[in-house]
Amino acid sequence: MHHNKTANTARVDKFQFHDYYNVDDLLSEDHLLARDAVRDWVKQEVTPIIEDYSERAECPQHLFKGLAEIGAYGPSLPVEYGGGGMDETAYGVIMQELERGDSGIRSMASVQGSLVMYPIYRFGSEEQKRKYLPKLGSGEFIGCFGLTEPDHGSNPGGMTTHFVEDGNDIILNGAKMWITNSPLADVAVVWAKNPEGKIQGVIVEKGMKGFSAPEIHGKWSLRASITGELVFEDVRVPKANILPNVVGLKGPLSCLSKARYGIAWGAIGAALDCYDSALRYSKERIQFDKPIGQFQLTQKKLAEMITEITKAQLLVWRLGALADKGMASPAQISMAKRNNVHMALEVAREARQIHGGMGITNEYPCMRHMMNLETVLTYEGTHDVHLLITGMDVTGLNAFK
Repeated sequence: MHHNKTANTARVDKFQFHDYYNVDDLLSEDHLLARDAVRDWVKQEVTPIIEDYSERAECPQHLFKGLAEIGAYGPSLPVEYGGGGMDETAYGVIMQELERGDSGIRSMASVQGSLVMYPIYRFGSEEQKRKYLPKLGSGEFIGCFGLTEPDHGSNPGGMTTHFVEDGNDIILNGAKMWITNSPLADVAVVWAKNPEGKIQGVIVEKGMKGFSAPEIHGKWSLRASITGELVFEDVRVPKANILPNVVGLKGPLSCLSKARYGIAWGAIGAALDCYDSALRYSKERIQFDKPIGQFQLTQKKLAEMITEITKAQLLVWRLGALADKGMASPAQISMAKRNNVHMALEVAREARQIHGGMGITNEYPCMRHMMNLETVLTYEGTHDVHLLITGMDVTGLNAFK
């Protein structure tokens, strides 16, 4: 049987990036242009070096400016404030392509855009926006987000970091833990309790006396991402650095919703990279005189992978459409974050099996993605907490009390 060569080539191209349900048809030209630009950048700048950086547990800081140049910092924030002026779907596809490269690279961009620029844009004064956002958007400043504490992870409302007032300043004390970018950060958006015990956001700058950001070592996951603590020992911060337009947990939680939305898209990128590697390997690896992709159990793995990836793609496409109208609820975002990260982790594990022993080496990306996704499963709301958010949403009953 002779295949029509043109049609066959088109089919190969169509499935090269595993869009099984033609979801690309649902995206605009702008979405596709943004995605392809980031995809090309990742292929050129991230993929060739990421295994080496990950193995050495070193952060490729030289990529930070490039992330700014491709518009990865705050893609859906207004251009006048250093963002990209695009919609939430564009933000999603950009995060997908970054995580196809590495979860740590996507984390860096997520934090900069959703957890630092977004709260300053949403809750900051005009002076704060003008002072910080353009420099964050251009990568001149690196930011971090201080919410999680050594003793308060899933229960951020229990935080003990606090400040008292002293004339035109506040005096800040406390500590934050598991903070992406903290050892490198020029600015930190820190959530702390005011003298009335209400939570407020404060912009803390590198170099303020009593402020330190030690690096956390020994991570088996997100090794190419730099993580640290934030320690405040009588740090004097001008009152002008308090975010004026929000009080309470809704401040940090709205930022987390924005970041979780990006994770829901991003995790698909990691899954696609693992699936792509496994599919190629299954056609090249010969056992019992035929490619292992011809065996039923290998086909079962691959078929289930692409099915779950396709479901996840449809989930975030719809979530993006809702987000573009300002209608995506935090609970809907929770569902997508939880489902898609779990899906990606399962795909990484199955892909590793298809690669056999080679799957544990850095010649293939599966083991690195698998280790990274163990963190993504837990951060910005653990797998179990997101399940309970859905549970509370459908029953109206709060399992957290």
